[in-house]
Amino acid sequence: MDKNIFKVRLEKLKQEYQKIIQKPNEELFSENGIYNRHKNPVLTRNHIPLHWRFDLNQETNPFLMERIGFNATLNSGAIKLNGKYLLVVRVEGNDRKSFFAVAESDNGIDGFKFWDKPISMPQTDNPDTNVYDMRLTQHDDGWIYGVFCTERKDPNAPDGDTSSAEAAAGIARTKDLLNWKRLPDLISTTGQQRNVVLFPHLVDGKYAFYTRPQDGFIDTGKGGGIGFGLSKTMEHPEVKEEIIVDAKTYHTIYEVKNGLGPAPIKTEKGWLQLAHGVRNTAAGLRYTLYAFMTDLDKPWIVTHKPAGHLIAPLKEERIGDVSNVVFSNGWIADNDGKVFIYYASSDTRMHVATTSIQQLVDYCINSPEDQLHSHLSVQTINKLVDENKEFMQLLD
Repeated sequence: MDKNIFKVRLEKLKQEYQKIIQKPNEELFSENGIYNRHKNPVLTRNHIPLHWRFDLNQETNPFLMERIGFNATLNSGAIKLNGKYLLVVRVEGNDRKSFFAVAESDNGIDGFKFWDKPISMPQTDNPDTNVYDMRLTQHDDGWIYGVFCTERKDPNAPDGDTSSAEAAAGIARTKDLLNWKRLPDLISTTGQQRNVVLFPHLVDGKYAFYTRPQDGFIDTGKGGGIGFGLSKTMEHPEVKEEIIVDAKTYHTIYEVKNGLGPAPIKTEKGWLQLAHGVRNTAAGLRYTLYAFMTDLDKPWIVTHKPAGHLIAPLKEERIGDVSNVVFSNGWIADNDGKVFIYYASSDTRMHVATTSIQQLVDYCINSPEDQLHSHLSVQTINKLVDENKEFMQLLD
């Protein structure tokens, strides 16, 4: 056996890893003027630290084989702490198990590097089989809350069924993203919950949640869309009544199901909201992102909602483990109004799009709403054409 194999491979792995970590990102021209995509993903499976993947002891791993494989980095919560842009990333191993890990950047668009170890999430009396898609909320009570999906095998599955699952909203809180205290799962009377977001302020003295009630693990069934409900405490979180904020609707981008992404951003005009919508196609489900605004004082009431999607998968974003998908559960608003939208493509990699609060508010307030019929869509287009007649010379 060539004793140099280990050293040669290690040097090559280190070089390739540094290239990935140090690769600068480039803002792309925005055709729609609402946001700017960036050229490179901000996180991929290749950003996983080498010491998570390889046994670095030459005695026990002379060929420097990968001992623990990783498949994807996706669906990240986001927060800015101590001047750093932090993503709580859903990392999926080759064994299909997902877990959370923190990646840090100085500027929010490149240079993301994982912290030394993944998050060791405390368990409830009923251990999680799988966890994913954490939404982070910096709450008025001083805690940072992470609300995520916890998946467990369906105890009522028939013999031989090894795929049926149950989903619930797991909850943990922290001050630093290092030390986490696990709280009981959210109790809901409306079925399973996979997309739950904690509102950052108390409402009527209670903790407020955006929910997504559904009958089963995959199908929403009678679940009507994005919900809203209140809980007296976080130590014993229970939502006894949910109202629908944004209903799933026939022949829209959210006709199959929809769910809120990150916690909303407060503006002078209302709460900016980012959600995902799902529709069926001949090629399978298509996930896109859409934006809307809710009332400042009554954040369960929609005030403005542009038609259609805000972000849809383009080019290489459409290819991955679950193709034709974009999904977001994290964004960061800087003090100067700049907004970083972190989104995953096709359940495989993480991207960033940058915009501003001013642009998003303008988009939400001044873009036409979905009229739900083709002939009415044409009327909306023709109205804009007529209004543009005196400005058409600008296009010559």
